Formats: sequence, C-alpha cells, structure tokens
Amino acid sequence: MIFERTVCTGLLARLTVVLALMFLVASCSDDSVTNGKSDQSESRRLADTETMSAGKTAPAHTLTVYKTPSCGCCNDWVSHIKSEGFGADVVNQDTVAHIKDLYGIPTTVRSCHTAVSDNNFVFEGHVPAKYIDAFLSAPPAGSKGLVVPAMPLGSPGMELEDKFQAYTIYALKDNGGLAIYQKVDSYQQQF
Repeated sequence: MIFERTVCTGLLARLTVVLALMFLVASCSDDSVTNGKSDQSESRRLADTETMSAGKTAPAHTLTVYKTPSCGCCNDWVSHIKSEGFGADVVNQDTVAHIKDLYGIPTTVRSCHTAVSDNNFVFEGHVPAKYIDAFLSAPPAGSKGLVVPAMPLGSPGMELEDKFQAYTIYALKDNGGLAIYQKVDSYQQQF
C-alpha cells in the first residue's frame, strides 16, 4: 500500500511538471509573438479596424518600432506617432543593437529606439512624426531614413515641463553617411 501511494505520488508530481511545461511551451508559442517579433499583419489589421470603426481613415504608413520593454520615452514617442496618424507595431526586445547594425545606423548617432516603415525606411530616435511624413512623401535621393542622435530634451517623447534643446535631424544616406535634413530650433516647430 505504501509502495503504491509513493509510486502514485511520484507519477502525479511528474505529470504536474509535464503539464506545466506543456502550458509554458504553448504560451510561449502564441501566434501573436514569434522570436520577439509581433505578428505585424494581425496587429495592423486590428489597428486598421479600430481606426475605421472610430470614423478615421487607416494610417498611411505603419512603423515597426524596436525598443526595450522598460523605456518610457520610447512609449511616449510611439504615442506621439500614433496621435499624428501613423500605425505602430511595437517589438520589445532586451537589446536593439542588432537592429541598428542591420540598418547601418552609425554608433555615434544611435538613440534608444529604431523604427522601420512599411516601405523599409528607417527612423532612429525621437524623430517628429511631421518629418517622418515629409520624408516618406518625398524621400531624398540616396537616403534610407532619418536620425535624431541621442535624446534631445523637448523632442517628441522627451518632453519635460517647458524645457527644450535645439537639435538636428539627419538624413541617413545609403552609404552610411549623414546629411543635415532639418534643424529644429523650437518646440512648436516639431508639429
């Protein structure tokens, strides 16, 4: 009797562990997340449905935003681009250096997040939606995106009271070089 109870308890414990592992594997293989990437088409479809049901048109462009999960200023920047009519698919990762490497962002001008448009242009850092829209409407020849180095105080997502630090937006050239795209001298100029 004691032997049977010990065997049953041991089997029950193993079965519990196996079921817990199966649940964990099933939850990690959720269709909406695969290897740190969101299911962009499903997210975009849901966002477009919500937008259209609210009486608004679907976003002209959707940006995939690569960021770390704990970055508050990145979340604020995503709110900024959404409020300006862009769709956003957020991909939280422990590090985003490999994304910056992939798109050829020079290490000297990197910021906290990298966004990639649905037509494969890259936007590094706190680039105002106004300038992303202008760039996507008429991309400068030989450019693959825009960069705002570091995290300028007062740029979208970096607001703090009424403080503002003038900054420069650079066009990221296909060859990895930078060219001045726009100087931003006031908070109001960003909108």
